[in-house]
Amino acid sequence: MKKYLTILIIFIAYNHSFSQEKLVKDIDFDGVKDTAYVDTTGVIVCQLSTNKFKKIKSKAVETYNDNTEIISTKNGFSFKNNWMRAGYDNQFRYNKTLKKVQLIGMSRYEFGNAANDGSGNSSVNLLTGDYLGDWNYFDHLANKEQGELVKIPTIKTKMPFKQIFLEDFSEQTYFNYSTRCANLFTKHKKIEMKRRSKN
Repeated sequence: MKKYLTILIIFIAYNHSFSQEKLVKDIDFDGVKDTAYVDTTGVIVCQLSTNKFKKIKSKAVETYNDNTEIISTKNGFSFKNNWMRAGYDNQFRYNKTLKKVQLIGMSRYEFGNAANDGSGNSSVNLLTGDYLGDWNYFDHLANKEQGELVKIPTIKTKMPFKQIFLEDFSEQTYFNYSTRCANLFTKHKKIEMKRRSKN
């Protein structure tokens, strides 16, 4: 029994250390590999060859958990944080002109409650300010009062942000986006409910 317990502990420790491994790739486009990772305090750390591998750090992300990870993207890296029924993704890319790691996009998803009320996903391109949201709400009166999940027409609008660099990034960056996204959901839910009530 002790043997199996030991193997299980080693397996869990291995998986945890694997999930915390550093991303090694050329982030600043100079042909030399750089590193990016999340440290044990929930801070995103990036070390670039063009900056002599000096640590560039985000502010601490207190919602950091075992499902937080840094993954490689086509032109940079992404900081992902997932929970049981929700999560978000923040995309970073090196800005050659400013010589800084810049947040260029954010996305989020929600499964909503047990009836999937409030479920969906959205994204915003911070370089263009373009926002796209696909959200659902549960209409309790639909389907002869049996209820029905209703898809709100895709929300396409502008959501401008100031330039955000890695040093400025914190969970408040995401919470700001999440709040603005929720406000759009509420607004467009009311529009769709009004439209459906006329039919």
